[in-house]
Amino acid sequence: MNSEAVSALIAKSPSLKAAKPKLEAMEPGAYVVHRSWGFGQIKSYDEAAQRLIIDFKGKRAHPMDPAFCITTMDVLPEKHLLVRKETDTKRVNELIAENPAQLVVEALQAYPNNAATAIELEITLAQVIGEEKFKKWWAAAKKLVAKDPRVAVPEKKTECYVLRETPVSAEDEILEQFNGTRSARRRIALAEELMVATGRKDVKADLSVVLKGVADAVKDSNQLDASERLYGAAVRDDLAKAVGAENNFAPTQAAIIGNVRDLVAISEKIPVQFQSRFLELIQETHPIEARDILFTLLKTSQGKFTTECINFLVEQGHADELAATLKRWQTEQNLRAPVLLWIVKNRHSKKFAKLLNDLITPRLLSAIFFAIDYEALQASSARRIPLADILSEDTDLISDLLSTADPETARDLANTLMLNQGFEELTKKSLLARFIKIFPKIQSLVAADAESKEEQLLVSRSSYDRKREEYETIVSKKIPENSRAIATAREHGDLKENSEYKMAKQDQQVLMAQKTLLERELGRARVTDFKEASIEQVSAGTVVEVKTAAGGATTTYTILGAWDGDPEKHIISYKTAIGAALLGRKPGETVKVKLGGNDEEYTVVKITRFADKSAV
Repeated sequence: MNSEAVSALIAKSPSLKAAKPKLEAMEPGAYVVHRSWGFGQIKSYDEAAQRLIIDFKGKRAHPMDPAFCITTMDVLPEKHLLVRKETDTKRVNELIAENPAQLVVEALQAYPNNAATAIELEITLAQVIGEEKFKKWWAAAKKLVAKDPRVAVPEKKTECYVLRETPVSAEDEILEQFNGTRSARRRIALAEELMVATGRKDVKADLSVVLKGVADAVKDSNQLDASERLYGAAVRDDLAKAVGAENNFAPTQAAIIGNVRDLVAISEKIPVQFQSRFLELIQETHPIEARDILFTLLKTSQGKFTTECINFLVEQGHADELAATLKRWQTEQNLRAPVLLWIVKNRHSKKFAKLLNDLITPRLLSAIFFAIDYEALQASSARRIPLADILSEDTDLISDLLSTADPETARDLANTLMLNQGFEELTKKSLLARFIKIFPKIQSLVAADAESKEEQLLVSRSSYDRKREEYETIVSKKIPENSRAIATAREHGDLKENSEYKMAKQDQQVLMAQKTLLERELGRARVTDFKEASIEQVSAGTVVEVKTAAGGATTTYTILGAWDGDPEKHIISYKTAIGAALLGRKPGETVKVKLGGNDEEYTVVKITRFADKSAV
């Protein structure tokens, strides 16, 4: 906009006077970012209509009121990355591919005071690089930027990336952050970073100060739990070694893990990079009990720690004991999901062939199904179950595990699959197809399931709600309670003599059968108010007066939904013997019904509608 156009706008709206510089910047060719429309370029100004004509992506030649744009649109400087992406595309693309740190530096140069919050910078970079590629690119770029002495990297997203006037080395920046924080956790993390980054001799002198700070944090801080204190002690001892200091600090690493009962809780939180050293430390601190401790840790292990435990046991010469223990856990149904996951992932490994050969059996598939079901029932929200994922993704796994199965065992396992809570219905059918490929007779399971879904059940709203409430109670209360009971019973040891475990498992079978039956029935249910019932013949939703052939006594039956019934009020389901026999009959027709071993004969006298009766 030229000065005359701006003056005309201000004359019309004097309140715009303070925004004169911004209005003057809204000239043809300028690039802008609008709060709603995003990135665009001003193409022209329509003086007659007093409208800016702006090309936005996906919305060309869009007219906008300049007065409205003052608060909703920013005019970008020529150095802004979004502008340069349009005007100097080749250079920007080169920086994206070859020099991410320089790209960030040049991005910051376009901001006031050469500073931008992490959120602002990431939004701009995402638009320049593209949303699809940005996440992966930024994960790698951040590491390079953190090492660049020209950029101060914030700890939080709400703080700013700052382009320094004087470059600062990575070591000096870490020292500055270390001295500026009181957080024990942060000091330990920064000390570790400093050891990795240290390359200059003059910085090593500062390590003594860092060592004292870390030692004090490990000894006195109440912010740290046992696993954090142990890791801090390890960093402290590495620092002492690096500066050649005498290591007489307390508490020692051995003292922190001195109580065997604390080790499981510590193992759950130790950093991945410290897991191997943690196991070595246990071996040194508890040489006599080490083997038993390691098996206990393996039993409750998660993720990479499972692999570390197994590798360590093998390296320490416990391979035969490990094989026997895994087999015993399988028999006792004590194999947890992480260990099962490791077994199936390594079943073809030559290194572990002797260890795993006897485990690759149908019984292992049963253990996998149990672990998946247990994890699904314990989950408070819908989350991925890695063991279920690998069962779906590894197309050879089921055939490997069923290679020694007989048809009856395979059918039992297929039934277990169909009752499992850890799979969606489509996934169950896909997995069942792999069973059928090996044992074609299992196809009958699919046929039976399809047949059960063919017939719909007419039900009243009240009976449907009761049935649904029964289902919710089983799923949300009874099954989780049973799962906890099984888990508790498993901890009591030998399952062969464990009556609590056997009873809990029996209860589980009953509950899962009830749940499956309710799911099938609810899936077939069609709720009705019976207003469509006809009085021409008996149907669900009719009130029928019948006369017995023997004594001529009359009785009135109300025939309702599949789950309705109140004998005292003569309310019966259309699925009962009498209800089914009367369906389709007209007044004057006679039917025979077998009740209690006797044949009873009824004649239909009169038919009325239940809906009409209930409306009165």
